[in-house]
Amino acid sequence: MKKHDLVYLTEDATHHDAIELINEEAFGPGRFVRAAARIREQGPHDHSLSYICADRGETIASVRMTPVVAGDVKGHLLGPLAVRPSYKSMGIGRELVRIAVEAARKKGSEAIILVGDPPYYMPLGFEKVAYGALTFPGPVDPARVLVIPAGADTHDRLKGEIKWRAG
Repeated sequence: MKKHDLVYLTEDATHHDAIELINEEAFGPGRFVRAAARIREQGPHDHSLSYICADRGETIASVRMTPVVAGDVKGHLLGPLAVRPSYKSMGIGRELVRIAVEAARKKGSEAIILVGDPPYYMPLGFEKVAYGALTFPGPVDPARVLVIPAGADTHDRLKGEIKWRAG
């Protein structure tokens, strides 16, 4: 059994090439046409809320957080989340999500939103957004739009367009 030396770090510019490789490996060239990618193209992700996992100095997983406004909710779009194939099913993705969500909450994020698989993300605290409540800059399956709300009124305020926001 291979011994791992996993560390979780805040993303910095030196991780960019490895993250691009991991995302290409996980999602292929089609990742650029997805609705969430259209939002990410509008402005940069927040490096202070984006994390990598490294094993003995090699970047093997990452998650990014992009500041967004969704309706009148100032939150963050989580993703992409990707783990190298040989490191899957070790809990690395779940830990990256936990770290990023906790950091975004501490920074005052009103909601952490993503487009993803409910069976994976709902046990991590995500809830379904009301069907069709948010409009994305491209097609999206409304059943895959999930959120961790910060307040009791967050779901009611998640109505309208989701787009990148400064800060």
